[in-house]
Amino acid sequence: MNISELKWESIRTSLVWIALPLIVGILIAASIPQPVIGVIHLNDAIYSFTAKEMIAQIHYAVDHAEVRAVVLAFESPGGTVVDTEAVYMELSRLREKKPVVTAVNGMAASGAYYLSVNTDYIYAKPTSLVGNIGVIGYLPPAPFIIEDIISTGPYKLWGAPRDSDMRQIEMVKQGFFEAVKLGREGKLNAGPEVIFTGQIWVGIEAVRLGIADAIGTETDAAEKAASLAKVANYEIKDLYELAGLTSPAAAPFFIQSPDGMALPYPNEAGTYLLYIPPLPVK
Repeated sequence: MNISELKWESIRTSLVWIALPLIVGILIAASIPQPVIGVIHLNDAIYSFTAKEMIAQIHYAVDHAEVRAVVLAFESPGGTVVDTEAVYMELSRLREKKPVVTAVNGMAASGAYYLSVNTDYIYAKPTSLVGNIGVIGYLPPAPFIIEDIISTGPYKLWGAPRDSDMRQIEMVKQGFFEAVKLGREGKLNAGPEVIFTGQIWVGIEAVRLGIADAIGTETDAAEKAASLAKVANYEIKDLYELAGLTSPAAAPFFIQSPDGMALPYPNEAGTYLLYIPPLPVK
C-alpha cells in the first residue's frame, strides 16, 4: 500500500469514528419518546362517572414517563363531595411527580375550583366563572312513621338527624376553606370575609383577588406546564384517548325536565361542592 492509499485509509477510519457516535446518538434520541403535556378535560359535573374517568387519566400521567406535565381544562360547576375529594387526593399524588396547571374555560366553580387550588398555576379567561367556594346540602326530612315499614331506630330510614347533617356540611366547608388557604397561600389579595362568601367571580376579578393567577388559555397553560417541567419540543395530547377511555352513556347527574332539558339541580339529595345558577325569570 502506497502513501496515498494509507492517507485515504486513515481519513476513512477517522470519518467512521466521527460518524459512529453521531449515528448512535441519533438512534438513542429516536428511541426516547418526545415529551408530552397531557390534557384532562372536565366538561361536566364531578360525580362517580366523571371522577372515575379523571382518576384513570391521572393514573396514566403518573405511570408514563413521557407525560412530563398535565393541564386540567375545566368547564364544570363542581359536584359531589366524595368524588371531588377522591380526584383531589389523586391530584396530590400526581403533583408529587409532575407539574399540574389549570385552564378555566367557561367555569371552574365550587368542586372544580377545589381541584384547581391543588394545581401549580391557574389560568382563566376574562369572563370565565371562578370560585363559588362553599358547600350546599339538602337536609333529610324530619323523621316520621311509615306504617308499612318497620325500622330498628329513629334514623334507620333517614341516616342521621338533621342537625348531624348540618354539622357535616360545616365540616366540609371548613375543609374546603383550608384547601383554598393551602393552595393559594401567599396569593390571595382579599380576606376570608370576601373569599369565603360563596361568590363566583369573572376571570379578571378572580385574578385581581388572587383566586386565579393570570388570564390565559389552554395553550398558555400548556406552555406554563412545559416551563415548570423544564421541557421543550413537546407534544400536547388528550389523556382521555391515551388512557384508552371510551364514552359510554352515563346516568345524568342533573335532574331532567319532562322535555329532556337538564336542570341545574342534582338528581339525589346530599351534600355538594356545586354551583347552582339561578333559573331565568320568565
